[in-house]
Amino acid sequence: MSSQIPTGTTEPGSQPRYAAIKAHIRAQIESGEWAAHFRVPSENQLAHDFSVSRMTARRALSELTDEGVLIRSQGLGTFVAEPVPAGSLLEVRNIADEIAARGHSYANRILKLEQTTASTEVSVALGLAEGSAVYHSVIVHLDNDLPIQFEERYTNPTLVPEYLQQDFTAATPNEYLTRVAPLTEADTTVEAIGADDTVGEALEIKSGTACLQIWRRTKSSAGTVSFARLVHPGNRYRLGAQLRF
Repeated sequence: MSSQIPTGTTEPGSQPRYAAIKAHIRAQIESGEWAAHFRVPSENQLAHDFSVSRMTARRALSELTDEGVLIRSQGLGTFVAEPVPAGSLLEVRNIADEIAARGHSYANRILKLEQTTASTEVSVALGLAEGSAVYHSVIVHLDNDLPIQFEERYTNPTLVPEYLQQDFTAATPNEYLTRVAPLTEADTTVEAIGADDTVGEALEIKSGTACLQIWRRTKSSAGTVSFARLVHPGNRYRLGAQLRF
């Protein structure tokens, strides 16, 4: 399956040539002409078809790769990436279920599972005295072996005393907490951040890379259960919501 790339896509001065190449590639993908995993033309081919330098073609491919539209494989070429997975602002879903629903393979890396003392921010969020004992976990969730979420969670030990004894490679914290302390309320805040060194290393991205950060506090009928920070690389995840009135 292929598509002829037009030359002379823009009139001089209307837009940069690299932007014209990007627009063409996006149009091919959005029309369905180039499906996920389709191998896009090489830098040399794009340079020839658009009458531009190889550097200009490379910039177009590099920017689309950074935006998550394309994915590069060393020695094989550049391919159309799968659509960026979407989460919901209105639901608290188990990320393992989200990944499985896409037909992908879920795995995780447990970086920390410990007892620590609550900082001022954590104690306020959980409704505990500052310095109280809390359970702390840091887990990286993977979609087809690609890190998609950095989860740092503080959990109230009085409501889930066996949290540290769980095997979170078998069931995520979300799945476990939903089972032992059924959710009755959730507060969610979303913000854009640049990845710090810790998050960057865990998600295998450069420090400063644009990320989507979600703060979420969950409650059961017995009180506040957990306070979590969920960080996603901006080009690997998006959030959406549907409201009916």
